Amino acid sequence: MKKRNKIIVGTRGSELALWQSRWVASELARLYPSLLIETIIIKTTGDKILDSPLSKIGDKGLFTKEIERALVDSTIDLAVHSLKDIPTIVTPELIIGAVSAREDVRDVFISHPKKKYSSLASVPHGGTIATGSLRRKCQLLNLRPDLKIIDIRGNLNTRKTKLESSDWDGMLLAKAGVTRLGWADMITEILDPTTILPAVGQGALGIEIREKDRFAASLIAPLNDHPTEQATAGERALLHYLEGGCQIPIGTFGRIEKGIFLLDAVVGSLDGKRIVQGKIHGKPEDAAQIGTSLARELLDKGADKILAEIRLMSA
Repeated sequence: MKKRNKIIVGTRGSELALWQSRWVASELARLYPSLLIETIIIKTTGDKILDSPLSKIGDKGLFTKEIERALVDSTIDLAVHSLKDIPTIVTPELIIGAVSAREDVRDVFISHPKKKYSSLASVPHGGTIATGSLRRKCQLLNLRPDLKIIDIRGNLNTRKTKLESSDWDGMLLAKAGVTRLGWADMITEILDPTTILPAVGQGALGIEIREKDRFAASLIAPLNDHPTEQATAGERALLHYLEGGCQIPIGTFGRIEKGIFLLDAVVGSLDGKRIVQGKIHGKPEDAAQIGTSLARELLDKGADKILAEIRLMSA
């Protein structure tokens, strides 16, 4: 068999996606100086449809499907995704070969630059906040039912421009993306993850490869962060059991502290009036089973009714 000395990386074309793929490429170049690395930009369904909320245009693989197709047909050798975009059931023939060390998982509040609020709490009664996430909308309305929530789509540059040209009071984003693009000075407030739980896999990258590609597997093995892999496995197991996705407001935060896996989760109604919360802990090596256990507990506490209503509304 001919020895390979080249790897082709597939990525979306947004500034954040390119940052992520460049980071992976730079790590591979550092580890393997003689390796040839090529990057191919692939437009996904989620990139093409920008005039509808994510919850209205489908649920599975909005930002991964086309890239995975290129991986299956060997147009590319590895795909770099935000882990939160990868469906919990991975496409046949593919595996998540590595999960990167997690960036900060928290969400942030960014005030309109002309209004200069000091925090989310200082936004006046009846204020307007933009977010493209049902998860954020649900938890935010539970905290502040007086707020008006505006749906916002597009990459981070687009959202920043929309905020600046609007009369909104601010928007919510993931801190990981804001930090990676060097926009930390825009952050008004970092939101405690116990106040607004993050998305499954938030802050981590998932590197997908063909299941039988041992060459790619060996290349990316050093990029895998085991604690992040375990923590996000618990989160993804919970989401899988709840059969959640873009249309379902589910937040969860798994982490390993002092050798113990801790997992918090929330399921809520779209208007934020009903919230079901739970937390659990156990051994890190049992993270997936623990995630499933917490999912069952949430369903028993009433999440099943909330999820059934949401699915009926979106059918």
